[in-house]
Amino acid sequence: MPEPTASRRTVLCCAAVALAGATAAGCSSAAQGDGKGASATEGDGKGASAVPVDLGAAADVPVGGGKVYREQGVVVTQPTAGEYKAFSAKCTHAGCLVNGVVKEQIQCLCHGSRFGISDGAVQDGPAPAPLPAYRVAVQNGNLQVTKS
Repeated sequence: MPEPTASRRTVLCCAAVALAGATAAGCSSAAQGDGKGASATEGDGKGASAVPVDLGAAADVPVGGGKVYREQGVVVTQPTAGEYKAFSAKCTHAGCLVNGVVKEQIQCLCHGSRFGISDGAVQDGPAPAPLPAYRVAVQNGNLQVTKS
């Protein structure tokens, strides 16, 4: 009987997850930034304070929904009008970036994890922990997120 072979999709998905993990492990968080010379770091409480990152217009985040800022690794939600929440866009299961906010849930399509838009709590696994929260403020109509 022939040995089963992995599907092309399985191989590509596993390669993407492995690459994402290797990239995350090999890169300094100081390399993330807004492209304007300022950077935000995921602080460990031991180093310098983090610098806020300007994500653009707060109006881009719909009430009851959210927006993923892939380059910055952040997802911002607006559970109720004028209330903004910011979380890491990195799923706590396998490190994939979440891909969107649908039906009041932050969704990761890699393995189906879902998180609450109000608190980043796991609503559907396999993610083992909530998304880490970041500080967010609105200044002059723009979102300012501080990863710390």
